[in-house]
Amino acid sequence: MKPRIHTPLPGPKAQALLERGQAVLSTSYIRPYPFVPARGQGVFLEDVDGNVFLDFMAGIAVNTTGYAHPRVLEAVRAQAERFAHVCFSDFTHEPTLSLAERLVGRLGGGYRVFFGNSGTEGIEAAIKLVRHHTGRPYLLAFTGAFHGRSLGALSLTASKSAYRKGFSPLLPGVVHVPFPNPFRPPLGARPEEVGKAVLEYLEHLFRTVVPPEEVAAFFLEPIQGEGGYLVPPPGFIPELKALLERYGILLVADEVQSGAGRTGHFFALEHEGVKADVYVLAKGLASGYPLSALLFREELASWRPGAHGTTFGGQAVAAAAAHATLDLLEGGLMENARQVGAYLLEELRAMQGRFPFLGDVRGRGLMIGLDFGTPTEERPDLRDKAVELAFKKGLLLLPAGPSALRIAPPLILKEEEAAMGLEILEAVFQAVFQAL
Repeated sequence: MKPRIHTPLPGPKAQALLERGQAVLSTSYIRPYPFVPARGQGVFLEDVDGNVFLDFMAGIAVNTTGYAHPRVLEAVRAQAERFAHVCFSDFTHEPTLSLAERLVGRLGGGYRVFFGNSGTEGIEAAIKLVRHHTGRPYLLAFTGAFHGRSLGALSLTASKSAYRKGFSPLLPGVVHVPFPNPFRPPLGARPEEVGKAVLEYLEHLFRTVVPPEEVAAFFLEPIQGEGGYLVPPPGFIPELKALLERYGILLVADEVQSGAGRTGHFFALEHEGVKADVYVLAKGLASGYPLSALLFREELASWRPGAHGTTFGGQAVAAAAAHATLDLLEGGLMENARQVGAYLLEELRAMQGRFPFLGDVRGRGLMIGLDFGTPTEERPDLRDKAVELAFKKGLLLLPAGPSALRIAPPLILKEEEAAMGLEILEAVFQAVFQAL
């Protein structure tokens, strides 16, 4: 299969559906381009007019095993025939219990699991857990972070002020720290010193504004997602963890976008040789079925029965899909993410030499960001033009951060399919370059 566009975009059927949506749907929905899917197979999506697209965004890094994977479909059908839902907050059942055991096993034991429906719900549970256990009021997070849009999670989110506009007052006690972005370093630091500068700023914050003994937790994306697919400098996260441990501050790893094998390890934090006190998984965990998992150290399990709950969290069909997803990840998809991701990074860095507006190419596994502009100038206009042109040529992409383009395809992506995407990107970047 290959990308194939045979109508103007949007086609007539897509246009009709978009117009119907304008009459009844919330105005808060974002539509980066007029795509209306009808069906998918592997790493390809077909729209309602029969146009075929190569998917490099996977429903925002959700569709780990692509579309209609037979192993996932088999697991979902089998569980749906037994039962779809019996509230797991009240009644223990398979396959959700064994999924909890399996996730704890990936961390070597010593953790417990609370299941929810989404990343945002997982973050909300983490906020309640760390405050309840420590009795401390303050929470720390990075600028550029995206932790969700409900009021607690939104209080941690700092990727775009637009997400927060009109919703104050938010959760009190949340303080943000500049993210150590090596491409556009904060605090006047040089790229090679940005990690040290941020840690010194945090120490300054503890001396002047936030008593460290009153900080419950630091919420961290091991690779920032919505903020621009930003990778922290080498060694920064272990140094941050050591600093937090000195003050008894918990580390919460938001692995909603970076987890479930996307970076080539099951947890992106594995690249850093660090273990978090709390992990939040969602998005790719169940290959498109709504499921999140909050994993927390055994010692933090101090909340009483009923202190937190959910109706649909840990729903049996979603858990069955997660088992199938983990089978496939452990059966080779994480290694595929490493190999195909390395191929894409190498080719995209070669493109960077041909197209000077590509200021930075970064990432791990199949979590890759292309930043348009320079360290001193962001070019979202060029990024947005590239996303638009790629769509018209049959490649689905999404923006991230002020001026980055994210590449987050299903982890089943083959090298020859990656090459198709690279061919389209080459043509897109050539058109952008000629228009300058």
